[in-house]
This record gives sequence, C-alpha cells and structure tokens, in this order.
Amino acid sequence: MLIHSPSLVELHAFLAVARTGSFRKAAEQLCVTQAAVSRAVRRLEEGLGQDMFHRTPGGVETTPAGLQLRALAEKPVAALEAAAHKLRRAPERMRLRLSVVTSLGNLWLMPRLEKFRSAHPEVELEFRTYHPNETFAREDVDLWIDLKPSPQHRWPRQISASYLIGREIVAVCAPALAQGVRGADDLLARPILYHSNYPQNWDTWAAAAGARMPKNWKGFGFDLVANLIGAARAGTGVAVVQKCVVEGDLAEGRLVSPLPVTATTGRGYYLCRRRAQPAHAAADLFADWVRREAAA
Repeated sequence: MLIHSPSLVELHAFLAVARTGSFRKAAEQLCVTQAAVSRAVRRLEEGLGQDMFHRTPGGVETTPAGLQLRALAEKPVAALEAAAHKLRRAPERMRLRLSVVTSLGNLWLMPRLEKFRSAHPEVELEFRTYHPNETFAREDVDLWIDLKPSPQHRWPRQISASYLIGREIVAVCAPALAQGVRGADDLLARPILYHSNYPQNWDTWAAAAGARMPKNWKGFGFDLVANLIGAARAGTGVAVVQKCVVEGDLAEGRLVSPLPVTATTGRGYYLCRRRAQPAHAAADLFADWVRREAAA
C-alpha cells in the first residue's frame, strides 16, 4: 500500500510549531535544532502540497489547512506517544522528581494533578522543595517549573527551557469592591495590593488599560502570591496577579476582574530540564501533559 501520510517526525515538528507559534520554541520543546524542525515541516508541506504556516517577522501563523491538520492529528499523535511510552518503558519504577514554584504549584498545578494521575497511573510523582534562584545543579530533580525573573533573563546553557504559562496579568478584587468600576481610573482609586517583588506589574497593567498609576501611589505589598490573593478575596483591595493563578477564584466568583484588560510581563513560568538528561519516559509524559494543560 502506498503511504500518503506524513511521518511522525514531521507531525511532531508541525504540531510543536502550531502550539508555540515559533520554530525556535518548537525546537526547544523537541530538544532538536531549529533547522531540523524547519526541514521536517517543509517535507510535510511538500508531501501534502499545502502550506501549513504563514511566515511573518513576528513568528508564524497557522493557515486554514494547518488548523485542519492540527485538529485531525493532535490527539492521535499524543495517543501514539503514550502507547510507545507504555510499551517500551523499563520494568523499574516510572518515577519523576519535580520542583515547582510554590505559588504555581499550589494554585494551578495541584487542582489539575488528579487528571495526570488518572491518565498515567504508572508514573510516580515526587515533589522536591522549590529553591528560588535555582542553579539546576541538584541531582534530586528531573524536571523544574521555574519562574523567569525578568524578560532579559537567560537560562543556563545546560538547561532546555520552554515557556509554559503565566505571562498574562489581570486586575482582580472581591465582587463588592468592583461595584461602580467603569474604567481604569475608577479601579485605581481603590486600595492597591501588589507583589513586593514586582510592584511594576501595576505600571504594566495601567499602560495596557490606557491609564497611568497615581503619582507616589501606595498600597499593601505581599511577598507571597497566596497572601496577595487572600487579601484580594477578603476585600482589602485590588490586586494585579497572573491570570493562571486566579482561574479557580474567577470561575467560582470569589474574585472578579472588573475590567477586560490583560497585560503581558514578559516573564512567566518555564518547563526546564537538563539538555544532557538521559531518556526519561516519565518526564516526557509529564511534559507533554502539562503543556497541553497550559495551552487549554
């Protein structure tokens, strides 16, 4: 039988570019070179006779044909990967040791963890203490989810880091405090709550809202995201936080976002692993799963 379908290598490259919107980021996720990703996508496009992406100076955009292929191929490819891992895994324990930023772990990852356990009951997860200013020299961790502290930050050369979630920030408060808020100036007249490590998040949000922070503004600062969110829930003031860590509060009505304004910090949380790490089936399963959760 003549085979007309693309190879799995080509499909993996195509799907990674479609997910990330970038050949460079796709190469980081797949732990290959950008040139290898480009060649695989080109072979796929030539084989199907259609362009899957429009190349632009700012990245790539998926064409209608590419969107159709992604919808048809993404779940089957993920199923094949899961089947391959199960069939070829070593008889020893499928153990994965994780270190996760505390705030993201508690507020975003933990509520989803049962989904991973149900999908991959063969994997044992062990959570290690998160260390700020991680050097990635620890031998007791296989994967990290770490915070990029600034847009200019460069990860160590020995680490492959791919963006996961958390660049977007929103302003949130208790429902009662949102009453009467019709614009950014109304919101900025409320008591201000801020993360003491990132007070500039308020300037970033205000600029996105077309406003400016009051001169010499003051507020309550918190060095823990959980306390910042707790104060907002209690009606103490308005907080600017990463959207991903208040999804549950917004869905259940404990917090509201009075204005439909989202700003980008350029930081966020990254999935990190050693480039020289030997084949690790449990790490691959978790990495694929958590990327899908972040993209959902």
